[in-house]
Amino acid sequence: MDREPAPVPAAPSGGEDGRRRIPRTDVLLADPRLTEAAARLGRGVVKAAVVAAQRRARAGEIPAGAVADAAAGALPGTAAGLRPVLNATGVLLHTNLGRAPLSDAAREAMLVASGATDVELDLSTGARARRGRSALAALLEAVPAAEAAHVVNNGAAALVLAATALAGDREIIVSRGEMVEIGDGFRIPELLAATGARLREVGTTNRTSPDDYAAAIGPGTGFILKVHPSNFRVTGFTRSADVAELAGLGVPVVADIGSGLLGPEPLLPDEPDASTWLKAGADLVTASGDKLLGGPQCGLLLGREELVRRLSRHPLARALRVDKLTLAALEATVRGPRTPTAEALHAGVDKLRERARHLAQRLREQGVDAAAVDSDAAVGGGGAPGVVLPSAAVSLPEPYAARLRQGTPAVMGRVEDGRCLLDLRSVPPDQDGAVAGAVLAAAGGR
Repeated sequence: MDREPAPVPAAPSGGEDGRRRIPRTDVLLADPRLTEAAARLGRGVVKAAVVAAQRRARAGEIPAGAVADAAAGALPGTAAGLRPVLNATGVLLHTNLGRAPLSDAAREAMLVASGATDVELDLSTGARARRGRSALAALLEAVPAAEAAHVVNNGAAALVLAATALAGDREIIVSRGEMVEIGDGFRIPELLAATGARLREVGTTNRTSPDDYAAAIGPGTGFILKVHPSNFRVTGFTRSADVAELAGLGVPVVADIGSGLLGPEPLLPDEPDASTWLKAGADLVTASGDKLLGGPQCGLLLGREELVRRLSRHPLARALRVDKLTLAALEATVRGPRTPTAEALHAGVDKLRERARHLAQRLREQGVDAAAVDSDAAVGGGGAPGVVLPSAAVSLPEPYAARLRQGTPAVMGRVEDGRCLLDLRSVPPDQDGAVAGAVLAAAGGR
């Protein structure tokens, strides 16, 4: 019995002849735009874009003659995979977005430091010099109460180095109310126990007095650890021992302030700072550099010279040391102008409302359902829990959240009550135009 021939799959748009017209890879790579990009981004990055564009042409998504244009249009801005994001969440120190954005001064310092520098060289003598000496000097100028300073690669590393060098296999006394989890499943008790030190828990979750610490002190005590619970608050029937009360107990006091303030911040009166806690009697203060300080990721250790020297000479210090880019950015942050984090923290709410009204009106004139609304921003990054920063936002339909997140530039807002809010406290004023452009591009794709 005769059978009907099997159906032939339809050829993609353009047919077989169209696919034959797709330019070869070597021809495409000779395009001046792609040749220039290969010199800037690397041949592998450009070739991947070319291959992807050829694949789209074979599938009939684009004409064969548009392959070079598609490849050029798909090239990333840099050879790295990280994409810039406009932070419109209202969270000033958003951990998933890299916490503190660096100041222009810090970025310029990193660019200079990216080449050969005198990071460990005294140019006047030609001899080896102390690594990062100018960054350490900047910290000591900013915190006169500190006799010495040391820098490691993050705040957790600062605690690990202190526990290893100052306690070893001895006891660290810590309040049960300060046994905190610092994020992503990492917990202070487990972090410290991993160093070989033994934790001596005192007090209760809500109440720990100086007498609780005093009763635990013995020959095996390495130091008392005072941890600021920076990502939560305990209220009600509570009691905690302050640094001044602990300083008179006869053993070193290591105090972790967490958020990285070097001095008092009037807008955040409950947030501890290095200067105040050192003056109160802490022997060593640890902090993060990429939170309220507004600098690069690093861990700061400030305090008595003898203790800091022990830390800096410990073998683990080499494994935890920071690179020249971090040192440059840190120094420029400490010495330089007010950081983007500080600017956002101190932004006036009336000015934020004015920006929101102007931006919403601009978008409405282009047919976008936009409104200026009041909103609540936050410090974030494990700092100032419970502190609400009055702010203003542009309110858009909820679908804009995903479109903006996936656009270029990427804009990260937040969704509340079925609307996408672009909170302007975390957006630098000079980026309002970029936000508007991103919203209009998202509107065009609806």
